Amino acid sequence: MEKKAFVMSVILGMVLPTLLFYNAGRIANSRVSEEPSAAVHMKPMKEPETVYVSVMDKQGKVQNMELDTYLLGVVLGELPGSFHTEAIKAQVVAVRTLTLRRLSSDPKHGEAAVCMESGCCQAFCDPREYEALGGDASFIKRVETCISETKNQVLIYEDVLIDAAYFSCSGGRTEDALAVWGTDVPYLQSADSPGEEFASHYTDTVTMDVSDFQKALGLSDTVSEKPYVESVLYTRGGGVESITISGSVFTGMEFRTLLNLRSTNFTVTVSSDQVTITTKGFGHRVGMSQYGAEAMALEGYSYDQILLHYYAGTRLVRWDGKTQ
Repeated sequence: MEKKAFVMSVILGMVLPTLLFYNAGRIANSRVSEEPSAAVHMKPMKEPETVYVSVMDKQGKVQNMELDTYLLGVVLGELPGSFHTEAIKAQVVAVRTLTLRRLSSDPKHGEAAVCMESGCCQAFCDPREYEALGGDASFIKRVETCISETKNQVLIYEDVLIDAAYFSCSGGRTEDALAVWGTDVPYLQSADSPGEEFASHYTDTVTMDVSDFQKALGLSDTVSEKPYVESVLYTRGGGVESITISGSVFTGMEFRTLLNLRSTNFTVTVSSDQVTITTKGFGHRVGMSQYGAEAMALEGYSYDQILLHYYAGTRLVRWDGKTQ
C-alpha cells in the first residue's frame, strides 16, 4: 500500500528516532476506546482449518502459502524493524483481516488473490531475503510472536470482515474513505493521528519548473502566462478535495496522481519560474496510520485500542472460518 520506502528502511537497518516533546494529551483526547482489551474476553473456540493464500510474486508466478507465512512476509515488508510490539500486533490483525476479506472475493490477479506489490495489494518480503539483505533476525521472531499471540483475531463490522485499509503516515489526521474512493464506509472515517512527526515522510517538498508543472497537468496549451492557484477546497481529513489552477479544476486525487505526490494533503506555491508543492503524510490516508499506531504504542496504548481508534465502531473477534 504505497510503502515501498518501508522495505528499504527496514533492510537498511533504520533506527526509529527518539520521539521527543510528544503531547500525550492529544492522544488522550482522541477517540480511543478505554474499555478493557477486547481480546481478553474472546471465548475459546475450535480452530478453523488451515487457510492458504494464492500470491503472485514479483516474477508473475503464483505461490500458495499458509496464511501465517503470508502475514509474516507482509509485516516484514511493511514495517520498520524498530516498531513497538503493540504496533506490530495492530498491523498483523489489519493484514489478517484484509487478506481474509480478499480471499472471500474473486481473485484479483487471475489465479492469485493478492500480489506482492505495495501499490496494488500489500508489500511482501520473504524472511530469507530479509536476512540476506541485512534485516535483523530478532525482528522476524518478534513478528512471529505477534502473529501467534493474535491468532485468528480479526476486525468485523456488523458481523462482516472489514476492509482494513492502512498506510504509512497521515500528517496528523486520517481521511474519510468517501473523500478518497467515493464510497462512504462507516468504520473508515477521519480520525486524529497525532505524534507522527518522527515519520520519514511526515512532510515532503517537491520543486519543479513552471513549464514542467504545466505540462504535467496538461496546461501547456491553455496557459500562456504563469499558472496561478484560484481556489482550494479541503476534505474533513485535511486533504485537498479540489484545486483550481488557472481555470482548470482538479480533484485532490487527480492532482496527486498527475504529479506523483506522497499524499493529497498538500499546498502549492507558485513563484516567477518555479512551483513548490509541500505534502504532509504518505499514502491514501484512509484507515490505520502505521506511524500513528507506533506513536500510540509508545504512549502505552494496546494493539486493540489502536485498532478501535482507527477503525471506529468495529469489533475485535476470533475468526471462526466462516465470517465473510
